[in-house]
Amino acid sequence: MLEKIEKFQVIILSLVLALGLVWSTKIATSTLSKDVIFVTGSSSKTVTSDSGMLEFTIQTRKPTKAAAYAEISNQMPIIKEYLKNKGINDSEIEFKPYNGYNTYRVLDNGRTTNDIAYYNISQNIEIRSNDVNKIKDISTDITNLISKGIDINVYPPMYFYSKLSDEKVKMLEDATADAKDRASAMLKATNNKVGKIQSVNMGVFQITPVDSTSVSDMGISDTTTIEKKITSVANVTFRIK
Repeated sequence: MLEKIEKFQVIILSLVLALGLVWSTKIATSTLSKDVIFVTGSSSKTVTSDSGMLEFTIQTRKPTKAAAYAEISNQMPIIKEYLKNKGINDSEIEFKPYNGYNTYRVLDNGRTTNDIAYYNISQNIEIRSNDVNKIKDISTDITNLISKGIDINVYPPMYFYSKLSDEKVKMLEDATADAKDRASAMLKATNNKVGKIQSVNMGVFQITPVDSTSVSDMGISDTTTIEKKITSVANVTFRIK
């Protein structure tokens, strides 16, 4: 009887050892599959905007609608002549629809009446040009038209770069190469090397002023400066060998 018990214990012990060997092998394989390194690489380039846009508004208010429209109409030739002298062609100018509304007379007690005090009218004018320096010059100079009796509001100019799609492929390639260099530097101390790429995810492009360090998960698209910095990001997972 004792001999049977001992044989049974040996069988159980063998099974336990076998299962342990299988489990340890599974753990070793799982750990090996996780021998990877995740690195973020980046690539930056400074570009010059190749187009610009400036929007401004002229406005007036007169006792009647007819007088307000006449005033704006009289100002148009002055605007056109100014832009022409600045090198802006008619094809680069867009006149937006008029925007007008009544202002009603208010009594001393604060009650608004149905009597029209005056009529307000404004018109937005937009100019676009591939000469960004021309846009910049006009944006800082056009308020001088105030001296000619024109009530004008000027909005900040906007500058654009149209060749971003042409830059993306090369910049992503450079960002991936930068990620590999970073991974190699990190693994050097452990006597490991960078293996094959396991996965690559493209980050958002950041278009910022040259000296800016701002980033956003949604990406930044700066339109305030002529000179811009484009930054591409690649999130890369490498195997370790």
